[in-house]
Amino acid sequence: MAGSTLGTIWKVTTWGESHGKGVGVVVDGCPAGLKLEEGDIQEYLDRRKPGQSRFTTKRQEGDKVEILSGVFEGQTTGAPISMVVWNQDQRSKDYSNIMNVYRPGHADFGFDAKYGIRDYRGGGRSSGRETIARVAAGAIAACFLKSLGITVTAYTKSIGPYDVNPERFDIKERDQNSFYMPDNETAALAAEYVEEMMSKTDSVGGVVECVIDGVPAGLGDPVFDKYDAALAKAVMSIGAVKGFEIGDGFQASRALGSENNDSFSGKDERGAKKRTNHAGGILGGISDGTQVVFRAAFKPTASIAQTQKTINRQGEELEVQVKGRHDPVIVPRAVVVVESMAALTTADLLLSNMASRLDKIQAFYGC
Repeated sequence: MAGSTLGTIWKVTTWGESHGKGVGVVVDGCPAGLKLEEGDIQEYLDRRKPGQSRFTTKRQEGDKVEILSGVFEGQTTGAPISMVVWNQDQRSKDYSNIMNVYRPGHADFGFDAKYGIRDYRGGGRSSGRETIARVAAGAIAACFLKSLGITVTAYTKSIGPYDVNPERFDIKERDQNSFYMPDNETAALAAEYVEEMMSKTDSVGGVVECVIDGVPAGLGDPVFDKYDAALAKAVMSIGAVKGFEIGDGFQASRALGSENNDSFSGKDERGAKKRTNHAGGILGGISDGTQVVFRAAFKPTASIAQTQKTINRQGEELEVQVKGRHDPVIVPRAVVVVESMAALTTADLLLSNMASRLDKIQAFYGC
């Protein structure tokens, strides 16, 4: 199975299945000398793990990470960093009724069409549990970025029809409610809405917004390896993401050039200063030194307990009711996943950017 590796210099390869022995990741290209302990990674995994509220799956997993290589006496050695989280609470029997059935909204049919075999227990590699590996790797990238004065902060912008009110936006409130919303009042309304959908055995989607602060100007290449294109690839690779936009995104299509263009107002050590940021911090695929702002749209959780029409492997029509323990809304647990993918992408581009100019190379080597 190809496609499990991301990155050019900072490379990440994930492995494992939802109901296998565990899920893990190998991070290669992380510079030596970065202070790192399991606790730095666990902090991120705890934001993703199940069972945090009544709005998440009841699967009981501690999601405790083990670093197997690449770290010695609290510092990275420059060697590949291998990590694993062992699965503890699988209930594979919950999936026995869909062994030969394609669940609506899932990757089941695509896996069969491509490989001729699939792990039906929780979706195998297409399960949201694969994101454990992304978050573990992303936590390391976030530590690396922090050492350079760069922060990545994601939060839930909307759940169903309920959007964060800009006038009440307070990032300090993000971790005070079950939805990771920087607006407790809207979070309370969203909770009522999700409760109502749960009573109808239905699910809900939403939008995650992410802000990358402190990025210097010059990241990204102007053709196929644009910064925003790299972010789009990384974020769109998250299961259930169906839309990506940066800056004003689709709203820019309704604006005039005179409204959408960001006027410059000077420079600082990071790059340009702008009076507005409709571009989301990236111009021509290259960071301009202002905040990078993007959003990811998540579809409603595909696994719902309602009876749905589908087909089996023989193409026969039938009805299926999905069993198991599933999130009625995956957006809250996906916030840290979006953060992680943004951190990984940015870390890789920072390392690639070091070779973009001769004077930078000469300065590094003291020439």
